[in-house]
Amino acid sequence: MLRRALLPARRMARALSTDMGATTHFGSREVPVEDKARLVGEVFHGVADNYDRMNDVLSLGVHRCWKDAFVAALHPQPGAAFLDVAGGTGDIAFRLVDRLQAAARADGEPSAVMVLDINSSMLKVGEERAAERYGALPSSVDLRFVEGDAQNLPLPDESVDQYTIAFGIRNVTDIPAALREAHRVLRRGGRFSCLEFSRVEAPIVGPVYRWYNATVLPVAGHVVAGDWAAYQYLAESIERFPDQETFRAMIADAGFHAATYSNYSLGIVAAHDGWKL
Repeated sequence: MLRRALLPARRMARALSTDMGATTHFGSREVPVEDKARLVGEVFHGVADNYDRMNDVLSLGVHRCWKDAFVAALHPQPGAAFLDVAGGTGDIAFRLVDRLQAAARADGEPSAVMVLDINSSMLKVGEERAAERYGALPSSVDLRFVEGDAQNLPLPDESVDQYTIAFGIRNVTDIPAALREAHRVLRRGGRFSCLEFSRVEAPIVGPVYRWYNATVLPVAGHVVAGDWAAYQYLAESIERFPDQETFRAMIADAGFHAATYSNYSLGIVAAHDGWKL
C-alpha cells in the first residue's frame, strides 16, 4: 500500500531548540538559525529532479554500493516499523521494501515503512519512483511518504523499531535535536542507523577527496544539473560535518547505547549505529 501524508503547518513551524537570534553554518557561511531550513529547502527544491542522476555521476555509481551495504547490515525483519528520515527520493526505503517483501510470510504481520522528508519536491520524486517501481504494493508492506521535520517528528513516543537517515543529517539545523527525536520515537531495543559523508584521513586520499569536493563537485553540478551554488553548498556541508568519533559521541549523548561506526571507502562515508535500551 502506498500513501502520502502531510504534517499540519503548525507542527512544521515549531521553534528550534537552538536559541533564536543565534547563527549556524550553511555550507561555509554563517546564517541566522531561523534561515537555515529555508536555505536548505531551496537547495533541494532546485536539485530534486536531478538528484539521483547527480549521485551516480559524482560517485561513479558507488553510492548504490554504500546504500546496499547499509541496508543489508540492518537485517530488516518483516512485521517491524521502519522510519527513513530525509529519504525523499526513496533510495533507502525501496531497498527496505524489497527485502521485506522477499522475507514476508503469508501469515505474518505486515511491515510499515515511512519515508519522511521536509522537502516536498524530494518527496514528489520518491512517490513517482515508487509508483513506477511497484505500482500497488501487496498488503505485506505499508509504504507511505510524509512531509515532516527531523527535529519534530510527527510520531508518538516509542512507535518505530528502526530509524534510518542517509546523507541527510548534515543538512539538519539542530543535529542534537534530531538525534533526541530519533531516540524518542524508537521503541526499547530499537536501532538508530545513519549513513553520512565523513572524514578521510589517509595521507594521500584525504587531500585528493577534499579537492574533488571543493572543485569538481560544483562544476559537475553546474554541467549536469545547471546549479553550481547548490552543489557548492553540498560540498561545503560535507566538509563541515563532524568526524566519525565526534558524531559517535553525539549519538551517545542523545541516549543511545553501543554507539559504533563502520567506514566505507576509506571513510568517505561512515555508517553509524546506536541502540535504545
